[in-house]
Amino acid sequence: MRILLAEDDPSIAEGICASLRHGGHAVDHVAAGNLADAALRDHAYDLLVLDLGLPAIDGSEVLRRLRSRGTGMPVLVVTARDGLPERIRVLDLGADDYLVKPFALAEFEARVRALLRRASSRGKPELVLGRLRLDLPGHRAWIDQNPLELTAREFGLLEALALRADRITSRTQLVEALCDWDQELTDNGLDIAIHRLRRKLHGSGTGVRTIRGLGYLLEEMAEAGNDPA
Repeated sequence: MRILLAEDDPSIAEGICASLRHGGHAVDHVAAGNLADAALRDHAYDLLVLDLGLPAIDGSEVLRRLRSRGTGMPVLVVTARDGLPERIRVLDLGADDYLVKPFALAEFEARVRALLRRASSRGKPELVLGRLRLDLPGHRAWIDQNPLELTAREFGLLEALALRADRITSRTQLVEALCDWDQELTDNGLDIAIHRLRRKLHGSGTGVRTIRGLGYLLEEMAEAGNDPA
């Protein structure tokens, strides 16, 4: 998953970014509201972690603008502002959850998993494609009952394809899903990741098909057509 963090406290931002990246997510960080608003307009994210007390544009205004564009992206507000009236105001603006600083990272991570689970699998705890089963927030996959051992990059690739299982996913979309602003993924690196994922999916009844000139499609297929090479 790709997450945008809008937080102006460097120490808090560093801890949150480390936690999210350790969980296998790509994370972009901005420290001002106007930068958050621009990033949300220019990039596709799966979750926004939003501080309210941002410079340039307040976090509440970032949230209002996001919802005014009709975007249903989940938003987790993390703020030092406490009190029931403030929580009600922010939830009414369109936030999905609200966490008061200081907070335990374990609770933050649990709330992130819950929001991503609801958003990515439409309330279902898992996605199932043939004999392949995925727990997206938990970053786990199985073929039948057998765990599928994947690297963080391989799981991110499978996740990006699984969320668009009925549509073609372009190379650009895959790169954007796998990398944050501080990372790069070469064409060769993407090809290697796709090759390795295909080999690990061999025997699952689900494979990655290349649609020449357009991208890739995750689909159920006959074993004879699921060539790991």
